[in-house]
Amino acid sequence: METRRGIAVTPGVAIGPALVLDTEGVVISQRTVPAEQVEAEVRRLTAALSEVAADARAREQALSEKLREQIGGILHGHAFLYEDPTLRQGVEKLIRIELYSAEYAVSRHIRSVIKQIDDLPADHPWKRFRTDFLDLEKTLLGHLMGVTANGVIPLANEPVIVLAHDLTPSETAGLDPDKVHAFATESGGPTSHTAIMADALGLPAVVGLGRFLTDVSGGDLVIVDGRRGLLILDPDEATLAEYRALRRVQESVHVEELPTELLAVTKDGIQVTLLGNIEFPEEAAHVVSRGAEGVGLYRTEFLYINKTDDPTEEEHFQAYKKVLADIGPGRPVVIRTLDIGADKFSSLTGLLDSEKNPFLGLRSVRLCLKNLDLFKTQLRAILRASVFGDIRIMFPMISTVMELRQCKSLLAEVREDLEEAGIPFKPDIPVGTMIEVPSAALLADRLAREVDFFSIGTNDLVQYTLAADRNNENVASLYNPADPAVLRLIQMVVQAAQQEQIGLNVCGEMSGEPMFAPLLIGLGLRQLSATPRKIPDIKRVIRSLTAQDAERVAGEAVRMETAREVARYLREQLRRILPDAAD
Repeated sequence: METRRGIAVTPGVAIGPALVLDTEGVVISQRTVPAEQVEAEVRRLTAALSEVAADARAREQALSEKLREQIGGILHGHAFLYEDPTLRQGVEKLIRIELYSAEYAVSRHIRSVIKQIDDLPADHPWKRFRTDFLDLEKTLLGHLMGVTANGVIPLANEPVIVLAHDLTPSETAGLDPDKVHAFATESGGPTSHTAIMADALGLPAVVGLGRFLTDVSGGDLVIVDGRRGLLILDPDEATLAEYRALRRVQESVHVEELPTELLAVTKDGIQVTLLGNIEFPEEAAHVVSRGAEGVGLYRTEFLYINKTDDPTEEEHFQAYKKVLADIGPGRPVVIRTLDIGADKFSSLTGLLDSEKNPFLGLRSVRLCLKNLDLFKTQLRAILRASVFGDIRIMFPMISTVMELRQCKSLLAEVREDLEEAGIPFKPDIPVGTMIEVPSAALLADRLAREVDFFSIGTNDLVQYTLAADRNNENVASLYNPADPAVLRLIQMVVQAAQQEQIGLNVCGEMSGEPMFAPLLIGLGLRQLSATPRKIPDIKRVIRSLTAQDAERVAGEAVRMETAREVARYLREQLRRILPDAAD
């Protein structure tokens, strides 16, 4: 048995035979052409670019209908690149000057782009597009060489676990969840388009495992643990039994679909409010259909990404208004202000030249407080939309009391501007802050006096507390929400919120994991926010325990010394709470 640790992308456990994809590239037989053939090669290139662009747009429409518009939009980006004159001119130049064949010119040009990406710092945001360019190269070469490259992976007759050096977004989109139960790759990261596709398809996935394909053959039994970021090759009987039991827990949570009108109430009558996390306005309807009571985290970064200009106030306003309309009256919508780095803004890219570590640099509220016009535009739109429903505003990555006061002061200025202009808004909109860096958790008692609610962002809290970048496979093993240090910080935040009697929510991945639900409730949480598809899972766990059970679980967990102890204990307790999950 061999265990490889990588980067967890999509939670879940899958056990099955391996399907190892061919890792060899396309063999280009002809590298150069006679001078008299240059024009013909250029025409072949132009025709191929036109064909692959049309194909990408067709698959974009199909994928949008199957999943959602923004997922299909990834292939829209591919079509845009195929039609980009810079790509065509770069390849055509190599054909005309170097007398390269169309195929070889395509490969040389795109590989030069990939090399530039490879030379960027490990945490540079363009790193996520490396696989997209590989996808473009493979698809374009397929058309030039008469090979259909539709991204669909040939499968065996039985369900399999796909193992590959990497998967392109097109290949991932072509995976059939009925035939593929999970995938694992040697390279890749959790924020890539491939990872987004995996999450949309609900496939357990682990990436960034390093070289392992030479150690496995097609048909070998493997296990993918998408929560812990593990790939287990040829598991022994004890490990196989453990993961089969864990998978039964996973499956049991899905077995019984609870009516959406049922509330998340413990067996002894303690109600827990379940909210949904969304990234796009279209997801609001899923929040309601999955039985959530509102939106606990509305990420607004989609308005900025892949845009040539910053979004206008009206674009912000219409997006927020749509979510309020879809979520319905009486349900809260918590809007998190902009939480990305300066690299997304053409007017600010110069600021990145001195950024050695973007995770500790100019991002989130720090960026907004450096660009007040950008910040005010969003705040104005949020306030304007507040008259259409229960909007609440939340500031991310607050690390000091002064930062929070600056944000509140700017919000007050925007209120005054709207009032003077006679533009309607709700003057008493609730204001909260995320607790996602250790300094904020340590200052929770002070910050609680400044806001109406807290929301614990466990993803960043874990990362910053343990100094472990979850995108880095070399330290990914340290990234663990069950670590006692993280639990102690959460406990401090809960106590501070209770002392000041303000609202408290958890909106990170931790709140979407069923095994953490008893712990969080036992620590005193009465509100959790997760992706819509996880809401029924969490609701079922809550309805299967008592508050006393949860307090006992939390009391035991916080006394443990290692993350491994805590995680093992929480899994055992989940099996006890859901008896049908264990044999």
